[in-house]
Amino acid sequence: MDQRKPNLITSISTFLIVLLLCVANEIESAPTNPSKQQHFVLVHGSCFGAWSWYKLVTLVRSSGHNVTALDLAASGVDPLQAKNLRSISDYLKPLRDFMEAIDGKVILVGHSLGGLAISQAMERFPGKISVAVFVTALMPGPALNISSLNKEDVALGSMLMRPIRLFSEEDLSKKLKLTNENYGSVNRVYVISEGDLVGKKDFQRWMIKKNRPNNVVEITGSDHMVMISKPLELWLHLQIIIKKYT
Repeated sequence: MDQRKPNLITSISTFLIVLLLCVANEIESAPTNPSKQQHFVLVHGSCFGAWSWYKLVTLVRSSGHNVTALDLAASGVDPLQAKNLRSISDYLKPLRDFMEAIDGKVILVGHSLGGLAISQAMERFPGKISVAVFVTALMPGPALNISSLNKEDVALGSMLMRPIRLFSEEDLSKKLKLTNENYGSVNRVYVISEGDLVGKKDFQRWMIKKNRPNNVVEITGSDHMVMISKPLELWLHLQIIIKKYT
């Protein structure tokens, strides 16, 4: 009986020490200085919505940063119907409105077709973006016409997703004119997903070659929905990115 008491006390003490170390590590990992807090703006891909970022949103918030996951028009819970969209400009309007209203700089993260949205934002609001991250996304540029990218954008199939109308090449080219002066002044990082069967690696590397970003990273063992299949790995890369570009 007496011999077991010291063992019990030792076990409890060890547990408390480990608990305190975990708490201390958690406090240290979260940015306590408001000036170090970053604001991430997450833009979904075709047929999805803000909900597709739910795993990453949790990781970003738990690390002490701000995060906004947007629904583009006729996506997610946005009430507008796809048949009522007149142009790609209507589809991208929620991000433009958001960027117009904010103060300070943000980190833009676009997935798949969301690459078009963040590209337009880079052209229109270059001074409000610290870095733009293209996650297995379409990445047009001043010398890479959007119409050529659109032909490579494969439909994601009949999942529980809202349909998105296909915009004409003329509409895309007219509404998404990008310049070196604006778009080209924003830091860009491209994230390749090793197992992406939608935007295949050959196509992604072709885009990268034609429109070179500042940096390229690859996440192994992931698919097109990298924020769902490998959210922690994506978040770790984003943390490295913000240390380098903010």
